Amino acid sequence: MNTSLPILLSVDSLSAYIAGSQGEVRAVDRVSLTIERGQTFALLGESGCGKSMTALAIMRLLPDGGAIVDGEVRIEGEELTRMTEAEMRDLRGGRLAMIFQEPATSLNPVLTVGRQIGESLARHRGLQGEQGRTLAAGLLTAVGIPDARRRLDDYPFQLSGGMKQRVMIAMALAGEPELLIADEPTTALDVTIQSQVLELLARLQRERGMGMLLITHDLGVVARMAHQVGVMYAGHLIETGSREAFFAAPLHPYSRKLFAALPSAALRGQRLDTIAGSVPRLDQAFRGCRFVERCGFAWDRCRTQPPAWYRQPSGQAVRCHLFEPAAQRRESPAGNAPADEPAPAAASQTLLTVEALNVHFPVRRGLLQRVVAQVKAVDGVSLRLAAGRTLALVGESGCGKTTVGKAILQLIDISGGRVELAGEDLRALSAAGLASMRHDMQMVFQDPFASLNPRMRVGEIVEEGMAALGVETDPGRRSERVAQLLVHVGLDASMAGRYPHEFSGGQRQRIAIARALAVSPKLIICDEPTSALDVSVQAQILNLLRQLQRELGLAYLFITHNIVVVDYLAHDVAVMYLGRIVEHGPVESILREPKHPYTQVLLAAVPRVDGKLSIDAPSAGTELPSPLDPPPGCHFHPRCSHASERCRNEYPAETQLNGMGMVRCHLYR
Repeated sequence: MNTSLPILLSVDSLSAYIAGSQGEVRAVDRVSLTIERGQTFALLGESGCGKSMTALAIMRLLPDGGAIVDGEVRIEGEELTRMTEAEMRDLRGGRLAMIFQEPATSLNPVLTVGRQIGESLARHRGLQGEQGRTLAAGLLTAVGIPDARRRLDDYPFQLSGGMKQRVMIAMALAGEPELLIADEPTTALDVTIQSQVLELLARLQRERGMGMLLITHDLGVVARMAHQVGVMYAGHLIETGSREAFFAAPLHPYSRKLFAALPSAALRGQRLDTIAGSVPRLDQAFRGCRFVERCGFAWDRCRTQPPAWYRQPSGQAVRCHLFEPAAQRRESPAGNAPADEPAPAAASQTLLTVEALNVHFPVRRGLLQRVVAQVKAVDGVSLRLAAGRTLALVGESGCGKTTVGKAILQLIDISGGRVELAGEDLRALSAAGLASMRHDMQMVFQDPFASLNPRMRVGEIVEEGMAALGVETDPGRRSERVAQLLVHVGLDASMAGRYPHEFSGGQRQRIAIARALAVSPKLIICDEPTSALDVSVQAQILNLLRQLQRELGLAYLFITHNIVVVDYLAHDVAVMYLGRIVEHGPVESILREPKHPYTQVLLAAVPRVDGKLSIDAPSAGTELPSPLDPPPGCHFHPRCSHASERCRNEYPAETQLNGMGMVRCHLYR
């Protein structure tokens, strides 16, 4: 650690407990860390480990029933735990700001975006009126929202999930904080905007000497942004160290498992390494090591005596009995190693056919609300997906990916085109006929909190579809199926009696996946299904999806911004930009030899675990054109370094690439 930098935040033995229905939950248990001015401390760990609760405890924003029971939190020597609420309100949003994990629940649905950013500007910087509005628009532009001044008058429901997250980042930066707590700040963002946001945060950090507590499950983001790394498990910090030392040699068995669970192209056709079981309940008293039940190195002492901290020559510190000077080193058992899987049978039958799909939304203005324009969210999209195959749909937020998924399932009105599932034209079906097809097609939505009924228990949510669609008529069998599904997605069967608000963001996403799988569909449209999951649970979900696909012949339309997951899971890739498919083909062709300049930009923006960036990587700049007024000719030409006069005037037609896919680019005519 560079001791020449002043300490900005000091957390000493912080403990925060929450009153739960089954006892006191020790969400944060004796956590200590320091953040230096201008430095980033990254906090890693599975959902439910206490990362977000640590951040909320520092901000004094614990949920009802939560309280700090021990420890100190100091910002530049000022003790926060003893401040009054009025003093904390002056601190929050100004010197101390936070980007929350779920923007859909953090943004006020009845206030415009401009009003919400303006509140922070007015309170902490005294800026109002046109001056405040101009600066608010500048903040939105800085985080990659197109047509920023117009967007100031939008409400949160009018924005995509990624755009909501960008608004949250703009709000947090409005007060020019000294310490920024970023809880999964780029989870909902595509790779190009993620790259821009991370560069923005890094630049602001350099300019202002801002400290940052970064909570993320993306090891690539940690490698790029962090100076110090802390690994958290079951309310405890179990490993700390510099970024360089941590990525060179993670020490704790749990840390090693996180790296082993990362998907990659090299592991295609193999099961990913996973961590058996789940994070233990935090309402129990622990006798020994909290990771003991999931650790392949554990011995008797691990069950009876909690490990102390051990400092290593590299500067890393680890809480594990393996690092006692006299400890006997044990080899990891081979029971959980990835195994090769047989190659899937060749696809023989097209399950889903989408031809010239259009979804246009009218723009109404004036007293009479006349239609003055059309937002062409989906403009002539054609796709084919065979049973047992995975088609990945990638592209930036706002390009129409989610709209394609909802239109296929007939959840929104289609302006034109045809959608066929198993030979049935879905647009031609009656309401009753469409209802009878629902068990064949399901969707995992991007925002699990918004898609789960808060008044229903988890078991009822998963069971509801089976009962409604007649998949399983026996209540006892349905209950057994619910328990099996919860275990499959990495939860405990006993959690069926809880409500959605009792789970972390990643755990709610697992519940949403279990609900979709419950009715045994033929087609699952997965809208960012792993974006809220840490790498260990992501590995479980990807293994599960692959296993179910092989056993049941499921087809997946996989909407995602995670190119690494695409490389591991998908068979084919379609790249979407402003409502249109610009490149389509086998995953090996698209990701190894991308043809369209936009695809090249996407791949160049993917964060690498080694933290390195390509100096010559193509960049698309910071501004995504508005879908309300797309550029003439090729929509990508304002951001393309290869654009010619023809690109500015003529939209390119499809060019077939010798059986290896299709591209829409004048470079290949």
